Amino acid sequence: MAKLESTFKNMVLSLVIISMVAAGALAGVYLLTLENINAQKAAKQEAARKAVLCGHEDGVAIETTVDGFGGQFRVMVGFDAEGNILGYEILEHQETPGLGSHMVHWFKNADKPGQNIIGRKAGNLTVSKDGGDVDAITAATITSRAFLKAINQAYAEFQGVEAHTGASQLNKEPEAKQIEEPKVVKIKGEKVVDDEDPRDALEAEQLLDAQEMNQIMETEVDHE
Repeated sequence: MAKLESTFKNMVLSLVIISMVAAGALAGVYLLTLENINAQKAAKQEAARKAVLCGHEDGVAIETTVDGFGGQFRVMVGFDAEGNILGYEILEHQETPGLGSHMVHWFKNADKPGQNIIGRKAGNLTVSKDGGDVDAITAATITSRAFLKAINQAYAEFQGVEAHTGASQLNKEPEAKQIEEPKVVKIKGEKVVDDEDPRDALEAEQLLDAQEMNQIMETEVDHE
């Protein structure tokens, strides 16, 4: 009986040791693989950045992510100093092969001006089915809408970068502010308020409610 118990303990101990060794080996392989994967991603992003900027040293590359037909996809977009699209690269996608996957090259086909977005100013790009001037991918309108949304998002972020650095303000005359006369509301000579100010609007509403309540009470007293 003692021999059997000893054999069982040895077997459990052996299994524990084997599991620990296997786990350690897997962890080591994972770390090596992860490092390699991260290096490949970094290299791919750098290659995409160079591709979308097309040699423009003053250009800006923006990466953005949106939900497409088959799931999320990532796009890198290059803009020149004026905000015109220099190029784009699809970094990752799950769109339908032969349909939505055509976005990889569809929107930069120089032979098809209706679908080519290179050189255009983004911000409000939409497909022709939605009243825009960009031809959608054949039988992949959802993917096309998502793609243009990604481009517009990238442009919005580009504008934020430009505003932060002040680059967009170069060589521009400051715009004169237009002073508008405030809209006012006068309540029985008691107070003049600006209806654009929510605090004044709330106070005006409270005064009106109080006046209506006083009128109701006065009417009730007269009837009595």
